[in-house]
Amino acid sequence: MSKLPKIVRDDPWLEPFAGIIEARTKAVFNLKNKLVNEGQNLSDFATGHLYYGLHLIENNWIFREFAPNANKIFLVGDFNGWQETENYRLQKLDNGNWEIILEKKDLTQGDKYKLRIYWEGGMGDRLPSYAKYCLQDEQTKLFNAVVWIYNDFNWRNQSPGKTIKHPFIYEAHVGMATEKENVGSFNYFTENILPRINKAGYNTVQLMAIQEHPYYGSFGYHVSNFFAVSSRFGSPDDLKRLIDTAHGMGIMVIMDIVHSHAVKNENEGLGKFDGTPDLYFHSNERREHVAWDSLCFNYGKEHVLHFLLSNCKFWLEEYKFDGFRFDGVTSMLYYDHGLSRDFTSYAFYYDGNQDVDAINYLGLANLLIHEVNPYAITIAEEMSGMPGLAEPITDGGIGFDYRMAMGIPDYWIKLIKERADESWNVSEMFHELTSRRTGEKTINYAESHDQALVGDKTIIFRLLDKEMYWNMNKSTQSLVIDRGMALHKMLRLITFATNGGGYLNFMGNEFGHPEWIDFPREGNNWSYKYARRQWSLLDNKDLKFYWLADFDRDMLNLEEQYAFLHEKWCNLKHENRENHVLAFDRGLLLFVFNFSPDRAFTDYGIHAHPGKYSVVLNTDSPDYGGFGNINESIAYVSSRSGGVGGQDWLKLYLPPRTAIVLKRKPTPSIYDVQ
Repeated sequence: MSKLPKIVRDDPWLEPFAGIIEARTKAVFNLKNKLVNEGQNLSDFATGHLYYGLHLIENNWIFREFAPNANKIFLVGDFNGWQETENYRLQKLDNGNWEIILEKKDLTQGDKYKLRIYWEGGMGDRLPSYAKYCLQDEQTKLFNAVVWIYNDFNWRNQSPGKTIKHPFIYEAHVGMATEKENVGSFNYFTENILPRINKAGYNTVQLMAIQEHPYYGSFGYHVSNFFAVSSRFGSPDDLKRLIDTAHGMGIMVIMDIVHSHAVKNENEGLGKFDGTPDLYFHSNERREHVAWDSLCFNYGKEHVLHFLLSNCKFWLEEYKFDGFRFDGVTSMLYYDHGLSRDFTSYAFYYDGNQDVDAINYLGLANLLIHEVNPYAITIAEEMSGMPGLAEPITDGGIGFDYRMAMGIPDYWIKLIKERADESWNVSEMFHELTSRRTGEKTINYAESHDQALVGDKTIIFRLLDKEMYWNMNKSTQSLVIDRGMALHKMLRLITFATNGGGYLNFMGNEFGHPEWIDFPREGNNWSYKYARRQWSLLDNKDLKFYWLADFDRDMLNLEEQYAFLHEKWCNLKHENRENHVLAFDRGLLLFVFNFSPDRAFTDYGIHAHPGKYSVVLNTDSPDYGGFGNINESIAYVSSRSGGVGGQDWLKLYLPPRTAIVLKRKPTPSIYDVQ
């Protein structure tokens, strides 16, 4: 009998499906061998962006396109009055490829252009599939490709990727990063937001909405031009400057990449690019996504793999991104997009509803990304819990470095909405926060952009509601505000402390940004009022937002100071549902939470390793808007006095709705406290 895959050895419940898991692994490597010539690797295959599209080579422009159903293609644009002319007509090559070679003088930097494609029974103007820069026409609102010469950018800084062991991710949207009611720019973000992120202690920025998308309100998830930087934020060089500046601050930059679907638009996107509906997508009922009003890629086609893998390599090499957060992975994994099941049984992962072609693509993408940049990170946004998703392919997995712990924000929402504070169950809480597969790393988060959108609420808005409009001045008193701020700190701290290798926060949530996110649309009279971040609230030291930001910074700093995440798992030391007290240690840090809304405890006993303990973080500190009920200068010494089973104890004072973090200084014995 062959050796079982590691993910099966780690989880015996997977044994009935070992054959399917092994077959998936073989399929990925068999497909890789099919695509790659002998002596080459995936990076040699993923070169579509170097062949297709517009390139200036010495004194000639060379443009190529893949359109197998076309029978005639012209370049039309500023250079020929948008008319079909023979000198801008493409020549048909083999295998569905088209090409034109022009003199350097025939095209000028900044010229706008499109492809006019003819096919049997029709024609249409299209943007090149590998267009690297597009601009929206102010009159027609349609996008045009732009002639853009990629000069050698003067990169000044090396990526810090090899030095960052645990990504603390600041999820950000460039357009809504400004306080003004307009669209922010790459340059504004570089000059004004990166310093804030650096000061706040985050070591990774996750940029949303980078790939060009026609509708701003899609949050960047309805992509039209996969190789083009969204021009509404600035130029390609502006984005490079942002990434280079971040690297100089010791911050990685990863991209929210969308390969799970594409916009339906035909004028801007790939829909019916050469007149056929299935050039990049499915031709049957699987073509349109039933929930997203978008088109679904057919990952079984070699040229689709070529397109998407080249896209991964392009962003890594041309812009020096440090990795990707793959959006909508659940939708890719299942024929029904994961919409018709609750995944309460392992059988749901292996019942034939899985899109093998998509799984192969995701495996290849992870192999390629780590081949191009061994220090790049990949994160899967996936809610079904597919086993092995964030484990190496050779172990039976799909190859992601991390998976988003998507159950955590759902848990917090349910808890806050449906249960009174006195009904919170700390045992359940610890289970929800620490449940992950043995071989996988996770990105914990209390809330992301999803929870901030219209139709949902951020944690702070759920806790404070209308009170935050009137009582966030430091001079005012409010029991609602006191409760909300205390829980905001505690929920974020416990989510961070239990993280499975990384942590994420959406822009502004660290200081309790008020209200929701609502992009300009017809329903709000195209207003930008809620598609921005009010940094002035944070900068005003008379407001309580400042306290929350300070706490968040000092919370993140715990890892830099004490490296507690070297210990993979939290060790539960105490849980008492009746008292609402929970304690666990990790490394040399002991985390103690009293979630009781009204009970303070004196000399509360917590099991602890022998040693001398000092407080290093306290949610009740006045520095963070607390009441200062804990004397942080006291040293706590473990003792076996009054204990059972030969275990050491700490006796602590625990005010209501308070969490404290203590650092242990080990001692040779319980009597040596010097």
